[in-house]
Amino acid sequence: MPLVVGVDGGGSTVRVVVASETLIPLGESSGGTVNPGIVGREAAAERIRAAVTDALEQANVSADQIAAAGIGVAGAAKEHSEAWLYDVLTPILPLSLIVPSNDLEIALVGARGQRRGVVILAGTGSAAYGVNDAGESALVGGWGYLLGDEGSGYWIGMDGLRQVARAADGIPDDASEAEAARLTALLLDALNLSQPRDLIGWLYRSETPRNREIATLAPLVLHAAETGSALARNTIHQAAARLAALGTAAASRLNIDPPVFAFAGGLLESPNLLSRQVCELLRLSAFPERRYSSVVGAALLALLHLNKPE
Repeated sequence: MPLVVGVDGGGSTVRVVVASETLIPLGESSGGTVNPGIVGREAAAERIRAAVTDALEQANVSADQIAAAGIGVAGAAKEHSEAWLYDVLTPILPLSLIVPSNDLEIALVGARGQRRGVVILAGTGSAAYGVNDAGESALVGGWGYLLGDEGSGYWIGMDGLRQVARAADGIPDDASEAEAARLTALLLDALNLSQPRDLIGWLYRSETPRNREIATLAPLVLHAAETGSALARNTIHQAAARLAALGTAAASRLNIDPPVFAFAGGLLESPNLLSRQVCELLRLSAFPERRYSSVVGAALLALLHLNKPE
C-alpha cells in the first residue's frame, strides 16, 4: 500500500501529513512560516524538513516507505522554484517521487478533490488559480504584499491600521469619532500598543516584514464588521470585491464556463461576512464546501502523479 506525504507551506504556517492511498491521515505536524521570501531559503528548508520528519515519526513510518510527496509553498511556486522544492525534500525522502507544486494548486486539488476548477484563496496573501478540462492552468494575483494580495488577511489588517492612522489624524472614513475610536482600541490592544503613533516604530523598525502579525488582525476587523462597524464593513466589502474579481479573471482566462469555484485560506473556508459576500458577487447558489484541506490536497496531488499512466 503506497504511502504519500503532503506539504502545505502557507503564508503563516507549514503543515505536513503522511497519508494512505485512501487519504487517511496517519501522521501530521505543523510549524511556523516557511515562505522563503520572509525567512530565507535555508531556514524555510530546515523548517519543512523538521515538519516532515516529525510527521513521519507521528505516523511511525520510515522515509523509504513514502512512495511520493507533494509540496506547495507560498513564495516558492514550481514555476520559479522547482529545483529548490526538489532540494528541500530529496535529502529526507530520497526514494520518493517528488511532486513540486504551489500553494494554490494544492489548495484547488484539496478543495475540489481533483485538479479542475477555480480556487480563490484568502489567507495571509491572496490569489486565484484555475485549471480547465484541457489541463491548462492560470494564476491571477499572488503578487505579494507590495504589489497585490488584495482582499487577503494582510490587506484587511493593513486597511484596518490605515483606518487607525486616519482616525488619529481626525479624518476617519464615513464614521463617527466613537466608532473610529472603538476600532482603534481593538487593533492597538491586539498589538499591545498604547497609541496610534506607536504603529510607526512597530511597523518600520522591525527587522522582518510584519505580514503575519498584520494578517492576524483580519479576524478582528471581520468580527467588527459583523457586529456593526461601518468602517470595518467597508473594508470587508472592498476585500470581497477584489477576491471575486480574482476568481472571475482566472475563469475567464481559461474559458471555464460555467466556472466551478472553490474557496481556500482561513478567511474563506467557512461562512462569514466576507465569504458570503464573495458568494453573492460570484452569484453562487450555495457556499462551496471544501472536500479536503490544502495539505491533504498536496498528498492527493502526489497520488495523482504516482498513478499517472506512463
